Amino acid sequence: MPSSSGLCATLAAVVLVSIPGLAADLEVLQLRPNFYMIAGAGANVGFQVGADGVVVVDSGSAASADAVIAAIQKVTTQPIRYVINTSADPEHVGGNAAVAKAGQTIFTGNGGAGLATNFLGGGASILSVEQVLTRMSGPSGQPSPYPVDAWPTETFNQPRKYMYLNGEGIEIFHQPAAHTDSDAIVFFRRSDVVVAGDVFDTRAFPVIDVAKGGSIQGEIAALQKLVDTAIPSVPIVSREEGTLIIPGHGRICDQLDVVDYRDMLTIIRDRIRDLMKQGLTLEQIKAASPARGYTRRYGSDTGPWTTNDFVEAIYRSMSEK
Repeated sequence: MPSSSGLCATLAAVVLVSIPGLAADLEVLQLRPNFYMIAGAGANVGFQVGADGVVVVDSGSAASADAVIAAIQKVTTQPIRYVINTSADPEHVGGNAAVAKAGQTIFTGNGGAGLATNFLGGGASILSVEQVLTRMSGPSGQPSPYPVDAWPTETFNQPRKYMYLNGEGIEIFHQPAAHTDSDAIVFFRRSDVVVAGDVFDTRAFPVIDVAKGGSIQGEIAALQKLVDTAIPSVPIVSREEGTLIIPGHGRICDQLDVVDYRDMLTIIRDRIRDLMKQGLTLEQIKAASPARGYTRRYGSDTGPWTTNDFVEAIYRSMSEK
């Protein structure tokens, strides 16, 4: 269960920003003086503002793109410079083309880089791990599921990518084989905010897409990376401070919330592993309810991701290993 201190820290740190004319299903939360979160855009969207422009993490769904742009523009007049994607899931990259087009490349003569103003068509850069581009561009010889202007324009395949904008270091950590093979978490060092993407979902068991390279071991490792990156409000716990963590979906959290979520996954994984060692089949393991104790909070019997789907993903992930 989530820690009470985590919930208190969240309530103490967040300010709901009232923006007249904002789409009714969106909320803008000010987490730090120069960092905001948009809720209700399909997935959580984070954005940093400053003299260098706006850095957006995830663009939301295609249907929410115009509302996301409007929300950012009501907070600041600075141009969008970067869109960073935490995965290739539609609710995280669906707004890429529109959000990037609404921005302006940082690589301009006025910006000091000495490059042409039509670099990348003049829009914002889209940054992701290489596998996001692979999935968005589609298999060779087959139609792409996304238009070219939605594809990442900058990619990396090393464990850590970094840049320095708006007076703070920004680190992007590739988390291979977690929710999928194309996950990343984004750490804004001065703001002390981490955007976690779909390796962390406070509403449900994480979607472990084995067909797209996901695994239970990689998922737990990604959560451990979040735990290691974040710092809780210690030793003075009464201050209710510490690193804020934005999950792919759900409420803002702190490090202790991620610890609880990681421990929950570890317990369920160990239960399934023990049942596998006993020689039980997948159906027998499902019948044994290895996620018991957590299903009321995170589980579902219906919808696109059920408790049985989650158990099966763990089983298949460990079977493949």
